[in-house]
Amino acid sequence: MSVPTPTPTASRELPEQSPAGASVAPPRPAGRRRREPLPYLLLVPSLVALGALFAYPVYLLFRMSFQQLGFGELVRRVTIFTGVDNYTEILGDPEFWQVVWRTVAFTAVCVGLTMALGTGIGLLLVKLGTKMTIAVSISLVLAWAIPIVTATTLWQWMFDSTYGVVNFLLGTPGHDWFASGLSTFAVIVIIIVWQAVPFVAFTVQAGVLTIPDEYYEAARMDGASGWRAFRAVTVPILRPILFVLAFLSTIWDFKVFTQVWAVRQGGPDGQTVTLPIYIYDMGIASSRYGLAAAGAVVMVAILGVAMVVYLRHMLRTELED
Repeated sequence: MSVPTPTPTASRELPEQSPAGASVAPPRPAGRRRREPLPYLLLVPSLVALGALFAYPVYLLFRMSFQQLGFGELVRRVTIFTGVDNYTEILGDPEFWQVVWRTVAFTAVCVGLTMALGTGIGLLLVKLGTKMTIAVSISLVLAWAIPIVTATTLWQWMFDSTYGVVNFLLGTPGHDWFASGLSTFAVIVIIIVWQAVPFVAFTVQAGVLTIPDEYYEAARMDGASGWRAFRAVTVPILRPILFVLAFLSTIWDFKVFTQVWAVRQGGPDGQTVTLPIYIYDMGIASSRYGLAAAGAVVMVAILGVAMVVYLRHMLRTELED
């Protein structure tokens, strides 16, 4: 039986050999690869729309913050630039900083409760049976779908001092939940968290359902308990989702206006005034639009700094993991 002889290969087809006998890859062509312009051209319409809907109004707001702009200036159509006087006045107002810290504390409480309850309900939806999952999901959707003003009105009726169901259930007839700033804030927090929890719960449920069962089987084979498997498998996979949810909740709760205004318009005695209410009172109620614009710019700057710090922490955590 004859053994076929290998066909010799031309020397130019063989890879170059180093002195040690290892093959050396051919050199890459110099210069960068040419990028196609089509993806960037497709982004142009979106960037133009974003500039028209966002950048230009922000420019007008920033420009207005350097003007003395009241009802009289609007009627006469005159422009009076005052430099940084509006910023000096608003940053030097002790009430403004009191409102800022109140808004920060209010946002932290709302975001913390929303994330804790939403995450817990989302994990519970995965473990419930089919019928209970459908029932809880329908309840969450109904809470999420009710308009904000309607939901706020319903909760005010529930906490009414005379006919409220809350006083009836707690056995405290005649108790006024809106007599102090702290209890009024508590009602507002309940309204906001009640409507924010469904979004977090459904998102967490969707994230958990994407985790392969093999991960949990491997954890059980390694002797991990249920809590240990949750910490080692579920939490690391859900962490990016939770970061995004907390990021969005912070933005939404920091600038919330409707619930606070519909409950007591910042009362009683201004104890529930947050930054959006403060800016509204200064601009619409007092017709000091230039000063209100400066307050809005400061509010956006505070939120922007907080978001940059938060995103840096999130990215650092992701890189460490």
